[in-house]
Amino acid sequence: MAQPLVSLRQVHKYFGDLHVLRGIDLDIAAGEVVVVIGPSGSGKSTLCRTVNRLERIDSGTIEIDGRPLPEDPRSLALLRADVGMVFQGFNLFAHRSVLDNVTLGPTMVRGRSAEVAEARAMQLLERVGVAEYAAQLPAQLSGGQQQRVAIARALAMDPKVILVDEPTSALDPEMTTEVLDVMTELAGSGMTMLVVTHEMGFARRAAHRIVFVAEGRIIEEGDPESFFTAPQTDRARDFLGKVLPH
Repeated sequence: MAQPLVSLRQVHKYFGDLHVLRGIDLDIAAGEVVVVIGPSGSGKSTLCRTVNRLERIDSGTIEIDGRPLPEDPRSLALLRADVGMVFQGFNLFAHRSVLDNVTLGPTMVRGRSAEVAEARAMQLLERVGVAEYAAQLPAQLSGGQQQRVAIARALAMDPKVILVDEPTSALDPEMTTEVLDVMTELAGSGMTMLVVTHEMGFARRAAHRIVFVAEGRIIEEGDPESFFTAPQTDRARDFLGKVLPH
């Protein structure tokens, strides 16, 4: 069996006295799309953010491509180049153009020339449907457009895996649809993805595997069809009863 691209073993995380992650074991294969769902406050976003050390863990191990997460800042910057991140709040540089936002990482971290980085950035902005806004500042774009720029920025680093944390939670329904369409296309392209979302339609459509998290633990996991039609645990059945349309 091939080595997983991402591997978490007995990961624990505390915020003060609050035990947020309680012994998480999770493997993600290359090319796999894993969607994490669960109630608010269950540790989903924290789990996502530990994979590129935006949140430090208190115990356990996390490996990317067979190597443990590094400690020193330079190695960590290189790791983050391999692990793209798309945030709830876009996190674009407000005073830089859309094009600059997408080219900054490849030129600064990957050492690419401005010409190569710009050509690739325009290709990616075209792919996510916002190439015409390349010269504009993020604030001149809608939330949905900004999130699509953020996806292009993550892709520009040619990461091994992309982490996506509630990409539509700040968006209205119309913008949500346009971002999820881009995400679905990305999921179908062979990109390795770990996605935290409350969008059950996307989870069912795009995931290879659903991971259901509650109270800081993985309660259940399986393929989307099995999970959504025949959940194995009372906790998952209760959750789906509340979030799925009747």
